[in-house]
Amino acid sequence: MYAIERPVNEPVLSYSPRSVEREVLKKRLEAMAGEKIEIPCVIDGQEVRTSSKKNVIMPHEHQHILGTYHVAGGGELKKAFDAARKAKSEWESLGWQDRAAIFLKAAELFSGPWRATLNAATMLGQSKSVYQAEIDAACEMADFFRFNAYFYQELMKQQPVSTSAVWNQLESRPLEGVVVAITPFNFTAIAGNLPAAPALMGNTVVWKPSDTQMLSAHYTMKLLMEAGLPPGVINLVSAEAPEFGSLALSQRDLAGIHFTGSTATFRTLWKAVGENIGNYATYPRLVGETGGKGFVFVDPTADVDVTVAALVRGAFEYQGQKCSAASRAYIPKSLWKQIHERLLAEVKTIRMGDVRELSNFVNAVIDERAFNKISSYIDAAKNSSDAEIICGGGVNREVGYFIEPTIILTTQPNFKTMVEEIFGPVLTIYVYDDAKLEETLTVCDQASPYSLTGAVIAQDRRAVASILRRLRYTAGNFYINDKPTGAVVGQQPFGGGRASGTNDKAGSALNLTRWLSPRALKETFNPVKDYRYPFLARE
Repeated sequence: MYAIERPVNEPVLSYSPRSVEREVLKKRLEAMAGEKIEIPCVIDGQEVRTSSKKNVIMPHEHQHILGTYHVAGGGELKKAFDAARKAKSEWESLGWQDRAAIFLKAAELFSGPWRATLNAATMLGQSKSVYQAEIDAACEMADFFRFNAYFYQELMKQQPVSTSAVWNQLESRPLEGVVVAITPFNFTAIAGNLPAAPALMGNTVVWKPSDTQMLSAHYTMKLLMEAGLPPGVINLVSAEAPEFGSLALSQRDLAGIHFTGSTATFRTLWKAVGENIGNYATYPRLVGETGGKGFVFVDPTADVDVTVAALVRGAFEYQGQKCSAASRAYIPKSLWKQIHERLLAEVKTIRMGDVRELSNFVNAVIDERAFNKISSYIDAAKNSSDAEIICGGGVNREVGYFIEPTIILTTQPNFKTMVEEIFGPVLTIYVYDDAKLEETLTVCDQASPYSLTGAVIAQDRRAVASILRRLRYTAGNFYINDKPTGAVVGQQPFGGGRASGTNDKAGSALNLTRWLSPRALKETFNPVKDYRYPFLARE
């Protein structure tokens, strides 16, 4: 009997000065920065090169080219879908324990010999600090793979009731067709999990990573192949979004879409699937984690130091490029003076710069497009009579795409930067009258269309309970006396509703069920041989 023990989350290494892991990582960073690699598509287990190529750059040093990646055209994309179809029968027929073994081995590679490589690729290609890379590319990736295998095992144990005469079984089949995974730039682990979770369940996948995550996606794919992933199970292709979307959505055997990205893009995909629903062999599963406008609601009983730490970490770690980031805060007037002073003092201590200087807390935003978008929100605040920039506001793209940690104070709870997703190191604060706490809770709930993450900071347990009730549907992940970021696989299943997605909770068994199509089996041991029931007999 094969059995997978419940995993323990991968320990986070410290990378403190003179530690072994720090020295190993620094050498890998230096070596990777000195390379210029070629990143092919991977279709049916083969490296595929095309006539179209783009550069991979460092966001914090945008003239530094780390490599080039090949962009798939229509011909390559069709081959990727064909490869997934060809691999499907043999892959789903493989024993579940054999599929699980591949991803369990991959987890060991992520957390062991490949750790420095994936962390370095994430740092250089996505401009993540060493800690943000470690909790993502090493720890969360390993956690996803280990916990997914365990959850899969536990799902298969859930069987219907049987009797002595009837044996009932529930078979966990994969979906019928090909799954598409469209993944974001900001988390290497999410990018790896979105194709891997359906694959573990017996599905085959066409994976399109973000253009700005191609370096770590490349190493993730190489690692999966080293772990024993058969050809065609996951096919990695970079492609122009319109061409990829058009071809993927036209596939009659499209089984599902596993997506993390913008709300607008996911709505476009959903609409296109709906318009084409009669052309599909089955109803495609749509699983999406999209935008967010994470909030911190501060009660008058809050601890000031806890509040400040939650705001600084929640808003500015990874430059606010998390859909869960603390992007808006509601602070009572009675605490504002203390919080204001402490918050500004703490932000002034933040170092910003190249990821290779490990003491930098803030690095660059991902690319020029993001830089321009975030800058436009800062400009809007500068030019508005309803807002004031009380900290930061500086931007510089001369060497890298750097934006200072910025805090905006607004007098309007519905101000632009309080309700729209910015995806950058910008926190907007609204100071409310203590007597209007209930009204402010209503604003927090209704002002923004998103419902992903939120936090309450309060010492009084009655206040905590009351705010949790009032904001019940305002966040799919809610935090008490903590920042609204940093969900851990197996501990805080992640996902939200409203405009934030389908809330299918990555990092839990709930997500895995979306990639299964159960079949109920009934076997009768002593079958009847006459259609007649006793009630049919005459008096």
